[in-house]
Amino acid sequence: MNYLKVEGENNLLRDPKTNSIINNNMTEYQNYVKRRESKNKENQKVQNLEEDVASMKEDLDEIKSLLRSLVNGNEPR
Repeated sequence: MNYLKVEGENNLLRDPKTNSIINNNMTEYQNYVKRRESKNKENQKVQNLEEDVASMKEDLDEIKSLLRSLVNGNEPR
């Protein structure tokens, strides 16, 4: 495929069919992929922590309900 050089940029090419810009610097691409994977891992950690906190809140609510039942002399559910 014949790409056009982007004026003033050494690593950028333009696809004349789609008019899209292509970066042909593999080092920059690999760095981008690493950053994206790192960000995805970070987002997954945050999501896991949020799920853990939500689960702990549910557990605490259940414990509080059981304690209230015991204090009031009722049988726990």
